[in-house]
Formats: sequence, C-alpha cells, structure tokens
Amino acid sequence: MLFLMTFFLSLIAIAADFIHFWRSRRRYVPRRKALIAWAAATDALPIVSSIVSALSPDNGTGLMYLYMWLFWGWIVTVLPRLAFYVFNFVHLRRTGYVVAAGLTLFFLWGATWGRTSIRVNRVEIASDRIPEAFDGYRFVQITDTHVGTLVHPDREVTRLAESINALRPDAVFFTGDLVNIRAEELDTRMLTLLRQIEGPVWSVTGNHDVGTYIKDSVRFPAAVQAREVVARQRSIGWRVLEDTTVYLRRGADSISLTGISFDPSLRDRRHDRDLPAPGLQRAYAGVPDSLYNITLVHLPQLWEQIVATGYGDLTLAGHVHAMQFKIRPWGRGWSPAAWIYEHWSGRYDTGRHVLYINDGTGYVAYPMRLGAWPEITLFTLKRCE
Repeated sequence: MLFLMTFFLSLIAIAADFIHFWRSRRRYVPRRKALIAWAAATDALPIVSSIVSALSPDNGTGLMYLYMWLFWGWIVTVLPRLAFYVFNFVHLRRTGYVVAAGLTLFFLWGATWGRTSIRVNRVEIASDRIPEAFDGYRFVQITDTHVGTLVHPDREVTRLAESINALRPDAVFFTGDLVNIRAEELDTRMLTLLRQIEGPVWSVTGNHDVGTYIKDSVRFPAAVQAREVVARQRSIGWRVLEDTTVYLRRGADSISLTGISFDPSLRDRRHDRDLPAPGLQRAYAGVPDSLYNITLVHLPQLWEQIVATGYGDLTLAGHVHAMQFKIRPWGRGWSPAAWIYEHWSGRYDTGRHVLYINDGTGYVAYPMRLGAWPEITLFTLKRCE
C-alpha cells in the first residue's frame, strides 16, 4: 500500500509542479530555473531509489539506510509543496506558505522528537483465570526494533533498555522484527547494547527476522539467516519461542507462555486480514487449557485463529507500527493502518480474550514517527473473582 500511495502521489506531484510553473510562466519569479530544478530533483527521489534498487545485486544495511532517507527527503519536500499548491490555486498564497512551513516543521519534529521519545503505556489485565500467585505479576512488551535502520543505535537501544529497567518488570516479552533485513545487524556492538535489558526476555520472530527480504538469497539463504537471528538472540540469554509453549511458575501456581514464529510462507500475505496458522496446533500441543495463557505472536491477524483454539487469554502482537502515523484526539485514534488491518493498535477484547498490539520502537520505510510514539507497554495481571 505504501508503494502505491507513493507512486500515485509522485504522479500527482509531477503534474502539480508542471501546472504550477506553467501557470506562472509569464510572471516574474526570482530564481525560477532553480525552483524548477529543485522541484524536478525532489520529484525524482523515488525514481532514484527504484533505479538504485534495480541495479544493486543486494540490499544491505547501507542501501536500506539510503532508501529510507531518500523517501524521507521526498516526504519533507514534496508533500508541503503540494499543500502550498492547493492553497495557491484558490488564491490563498500566504496561507499556503504557512501550511507548507507547518508541515515541514511537523515532519522534522517526527524525525527527531517524535521518533525517539518513548512512551510507557500501562495496561491492567483482570481475569478470574489468573492464579493467585500471579496477581500483581508485571511484564513489559516491546516489539519491532528494526535495529538495522536505527539512526543512532547506541543512544536509541540504551534509552530503550534504561526505560525498561526503570520499570523493574518480572519479565520482558518481545514480539518480533528485531532486525530489519539480516542477522548481521546483530553484531557484537548491538548484542552488547541489547544485553543491557535486565530480567528474563522471551521473544518470537517477525517477518523481518526470517531472511525473506534479502535480495542476494544465494549468498545469504533465508533459512540460514533466520536460524542465525535466533542463535544470536539466544547468545545473550533471550529465550526464543519457536511454535512452542513454556510454563512460568510462581510458588505453586503456573501460567503458560506460547510463542508463535513467523511463517516465511506468509511474507507476501503479511497485510492480509485472513491468514492460515498451521503452527498453532503444534504450539499448543499438550498445553492444559485450564491454565491462563499468554501468547506472543508477530502478526495480529492471527488473533481470531488463536482465540478459536481456546488459548490466548492475552495475545501480544506487533507488526503494524500504526504505520508510524497516528492522530489521537480520543481513544485509539486513527491511522492509515485502519484501512488495512481490522486490529491495528492498542487493546481489543472479545469475551475473556484480550489482544494488545504494541506500536513498536523502531521504524521502517522512513525514519519518522508522527503521533505513533515508540512504545513500551507495562502489563499488570490482576486476579478477580
């Protein structure tokens, strides 16, 4: 969807530039040729990205970084210009300048403060299925760090770890997309940074963790990359759940924790609303349904299938990022993600089952978050009779 939106907006921008400069051709405009060259150059940024991508034999971290910044450069230059053209067309030229300047500042804010300012959302989960020993159990959910595209990895991961540690949770649950493209993003430096997160960490894989976006699949086979991402997490003590269930114990009581791995066959269907979930039966095999169950999964679209199994009292998911754009004057707010996903951010309830979608802390496509703040979610379990 993002590609199609960019394609159509690019066509609109090129047409709008042509119309604007054609209409003003008989009017004196200072530095007219420079303005035309600037408009043409910024309109061409998506084309440049496409050409570089077509000519490159691989899509390493450096190239993904380049694509991300080229796209952001297009957003911050072309979209404010289009807004100006709209107001200028109805003879509100000064208003157009103000709106364009406001949009530019908004995008700059999103690429700085909006991208890095972590928000802690506190969620209480009440259920009569929660055993007495787990009354007051506190855990953190984080997701979608995409470490390969972080602008300042040292600062951003350290800030994330310090924010988590300050909450003193009993556990940390990570719901996928630790890397952006390949396992090499988890180098020695990054693993040292991630090791700062204190306490037991359980994780599952997301669509970016399984190597299916690597262009040079001969040198970097997807299956090998997926195994390496898991191995590197385990090397720092993270417990990766691959379609399996473990049991968390406090005193004489237990709850079950299930992790659903991302299925590489779903790569091209990752935005579909209805997805197959062949790994569920294996993940829940032999798990007593009398136990309160927490399920970690990357794709929120699998929630209905999880609920149908009778498990997933609480399902934690990521993936959506709220498309890194959220308008929130009330409640859940609104995001373009609502056009694609039935469940896209925050909490959803059906009967005794709860789904929570964390907006993530990293970013893809463009290094910017507008209203969809980097999120840490602190959950507290409450037993109710």
